[in-house]
Amino acid sequence: MSAATGISMKIMAALSSTLMLACVKALDGTIPVGEVIFFRSCFAMLPLILWLKVQGSVREGIKTANVRGHFIRGLAGTCSMYLSYLALLYISLTDATAINYAAPLFTVLLAALILREKVRAHRWLAVVAGFSGIVIMLSGHLSLTDNALNVGSSTGVFLALLAALFTAGALIQIRSLNRSEKAGAIAFWFTVMTGLTSLVTVIAGWKIPEGREILLLVGCGLFGGITQILLTLSLRYADASLLAPFDYTTLLWSVIIGFLFLGNLPEEATIAGAFLVAVGGIYSLLCERRLRRLEMVQDRR
Repeated sequence: MSAATGISMKIMAALSSTLMLACVKALDGTIPVGEVIFFRSCFAMLPLILWLKVQGSVREGIKTANVRGHFIRGLAGTCSMYLSYLALLYISLTDATAINYAAPLFTVLLAALILREKVRAHRWLAVVAGFSGIVIMLSGHLSLTDNALNVGSSTGVFLALLAALFTAGALIQIRSLNRSEKAGAIAFWFTVMTGLTSLVTVIAGWKIPEGREILLLVGCGLFGGITQILLTLSLRYADASLLAPFDYTTLLWSVIIGFLFLGNLPEEATIAGAFLVAVGGIYSLLCERRLRRLEMVQDRR
C-alpha cells in the first residue's frame, strides 16, 4: 500500500460525505432534522460495527477512559450536524459545502486561543485569504432587504457558518482525543451521542417516513458511517498534511451531484470564493510540509 491508497480513500470519503448531505438535501424538510439525525446515527452504526469487528474485538475498539473528552467532542459535533442540516433547508448543497470550508480557518483561530498553539505567518495568510473567499461566497446571499428569498438564504448562510464554527471545535477536541483514544472509539461514541441527543426532539413531533424518505434516511446513515471509516483508513497510508488538500474535492462532488440529482448549479461567487479558500489552505499546507522537512534535516545533523 502507498500514499496513493490513502489519497484515493480520502477522495472517496469526500464523495461519501457529499452523498450523505445530498440525501439530507433531497428530503427537503419533509422529515424533522432531529429525526433525520436519529436515523443517520442508527444506520451509521451498521458499517461502523462491521468495521470494528473486522479490526478485531468490538469491545476493545470502543473502550475509552476519557468520557468527558468524548462528551465535549460529541456535543460540538452534534451541534455542527444539526446546524448544517438546517442550513440545507435554505441554501444549495454546493453553497453549504463551500461555506463549510470556513471550519479549518476557525480551527486555526481556536487552536491559537484555546490550545495556545503558535500560529506561523503562512497560516495567518491562509486565514486572511480564506475569510476573503468566504466574504465573496456570501456576497450573493446576504441582504438587508425584506425579500423572503434573500432572508431565507441569509439564514442558511448564518447557520452554515455556525456549523463550521462547531466543526472547528470538534476538530480541536478530536486532536486532543487522538493522543490517547482509538479512532474507532471516537467515531463510535460520537455516533451514540448524536443518536441519543436526537431523541429529545421527539417531543417536537416526528413523522413516520414513507418509501422514498426511508431510502434517503438509510442512505444518509450508511454514507455517514462509510465516511468515518474511509477517513480513518486514509490516515493509515498517508500523512494528514498530504491528505488535507483533498478535502476540497467535496466542492467538485457537490457540483456534480447537485447538477445531476438536485438540478442546480452554483453561482459564480461561490466558485470564486471557494477557489480562494482552497488556494489559501493548500498554500498553508505546502508551507507546513516544507518546514517539517527542514526540521527533519536539522534534526539529522
